[in-house]
Amino acid sequence: MLNSFRQILPRTIRPTMMLASARLNSTGTDKSPVSANVPKGVWNLGRLNHLAVAVPNLDEASSFFKNILQAKSVSGAVPLKEHGVYTVFVEFGNTKIELLHPLGEKSPIKKFLEKNKTGGIHHICIEVDNIENAIKDIHRQNIRTLSEKTQIGAHGKPVIFLHPKDCGGILIELEQS
Repeated sequence: MLNSFRQILPRTIRPTMMLASARLNSTGTDKSPVSANVPKGVWNLGRLNHLAVAVPNLDEASSFFKNILQAKSVSGAVPLKEHGVYTVFVEFGNTKIELLHPLGEKSPIKKFLEKNKTGGIHHICIEVDNIENAIKDIHRQNIRTLSEKTQIGAHGKPVIFLHPKDCGGILIELEQS
């Protein structure tokens, strides 16, 4: 198992720039140590979609972003029963913050807030252009996912979460772009 975030990031969520010609040596062959394990062109990492923050009070957090920070837009609370959360999206020009609040007794956010009473960063969401190929590639590299298959996320698109113990302590959500 890999122990370092610096080791795992390029292997788990390969930035498209790593596929650029900078990885080629003078003979035109790939010099990347990962190249034997990762087929080229299978999937590409996209943009940061959102940063998710668990909050103990959804109304207060929404009000803060809307009235104090004057975010571009703040959605209303949307219950996602299948995920056990209420979500509110705070829109910025280049990305979003997803505010998360527990929905039900079995909510993973309820457990998170029991450990982190004032809330905190829960996960990051990164878009990929082919989530099914990304999952196959990630599994080949012994990176665990929190579910067997994708689920439909808050944006109505397939998502999957990567196990934080395999990702330098960071819970990473991959979302189909």
